[in-house]
Amino acid sequence: MNSPSEVSRPLGSTGLRCHPLGFGCYRIADGNAEHQAALQSYLQRGGNLIDTSANYTDGQSEILVGRVLKTHPRDQVIVVTKGGYIQGQNMRLAQSQTFPEVVEYGEGIWHCIHPEFLETQISFSSQRLQLDTIDVFLLHNPEYFLSHQAHHKPLEAADHDEFYRRIGQAFRFLEEQVRRGRIRWYGVSSNNFGLSPSKPERTSVARCLAEAEKLTPEHHFRVIQLPMNLYESGGALIKGDSNETVLEFCQRRGIGVLVNRPLNAFSHDRLIRLADFAKPGETAPGKNELAALLNPLRLHEQTLSDGLGIPSMAGRGAGLSDLLGQVVPQVSSVDHWEQVVGRHVIAPLQQWVEENGRVHGNNVFWGSWLQEFFPLLHATFEEIERFVQAQQQSGSDAVRTRLYEAGYPKSSESLSQIALRLLTSLNGLSCVLIGMRRTNYVQDAFQCLVLPSVDALPIFEKFQKPLS
Repeated sequence: MNSPSEVSRPLGSTGLRCHPLGFGCYRIADGNAEHQAALQSYLQRGGNLIDTSANYTDGQSEILVGRVLKTHPRDQVIVVTKGGYIQGQNMRLAQSQTFPEVVEYGEGIWHCIHPEFLETQISFSSQRLQLDTIDVFLLHNPEYFLSHQAHHKPLEAADHDEFYRRIGQAFRFLEEQVRRGRIRWYGVSSNNFGLSPSKPERTSVARCLAEAEKLTPEHHFRVIQLPMNLYESGGALIKGDSNETVLEFCQRRGIGVLVNRPLNAFSHDRLIRLADFAKPGETAPGKNELAALLNPLRLHEQTLSDGLGIPSMAGRGAGLSDLLGQVVPQVSSVDHWEQVVGRHVIAPLQQWVEENGRVHGNNVFWGSWLQEFFPLLHATFEEIERFVQAQQQSGSDAVRTRLYEAGYPKSSESLSQIALRLLTSLNGLSCVLIGMRRTNYVQDAFQCLVLPSVDALPIFEKFQKPLS
């Protein structure tokens, strides 16, 4: 594998050099040993760009990053964080303290990029990250303003003018933060940068840049972030400002480009996970395999029934293993499983444990049984996740076939490695941000750097063409 210095690339004209793979911290939380080990593994392999946000796991993501960086040389890591979302503790803050220009988008999710709110975000993020200076601070999805306006009426030029006025106002504040040494560079993370110019909610890198240039020729707007993957490749393919793509425009103007969601694509209102979950072409496991993976849990439940005569969690002779046997076949994806398990499995399980704890709390057998039960349950959930993932392999096989038809050379790489290899081969792209919550995810991602780059743009173009 190439050394970090050989694969690093400039982050626009910031003077910083970043690894082509960045550690995306969405769903990363402090206190999770697996997440911490994954981040440490990423840094040990030469990775040097960490992307987080104030709202990722309600600040716990930034706390974990700060904890890990205390044992890592500060000058060897680029820390990117973002602000703008009002959720969780920020919602409580906004309800107790009035901020101007808040976008009340929906229940439990507001948004604001006014300087008064951003001031609190930089302060809180710096504290959680344990950093005096944040390398890059991004406005996080400011297009919520446009989306909110579009809910009430068709978007007009005046709405866009107001949007960029707010961007410029935020930039003026962020320039002051640079002068104060609290941040080094700033930019915008927008899901709408790669949209077609015909889309009313499209956001423009050129107009953001124009707002920065109004302030000073020596502005520090030098980084953007947007989604990009096999299905959402507008940033690399769609001509917009100056008849250039986002990547072309940013490369010409010295703006670093971070891309997110490289393996989670949205197409026709459904999520497509660009990864292999079993060996390509392998038949997905069925009810016999599900019964086998649930059997250790079933046997453990039986020992409780035999030893204490405690009623099964699901009642009427049906235990947790029986409940899982009914629920899991109805789950369509890992994300679906994560939604289902909390409400339909963990919540009633907690209630069952509490009720029996009040009755049998002093019983040695009950305590011993619980001590073995929770590790077994955790292991069972991991096996269920792999079982659910394997059901999706036929979809991954179809994506791989389309890639070969689009000109990608046939190989033994995992689908995730192919998807990452294509993105890292695009000119003008600085860093691909990947959710690497486990060390094996880190290992898989870094394998994409072993092989030489490919001529990616024609493959993206052909992949976008409708199937005949």
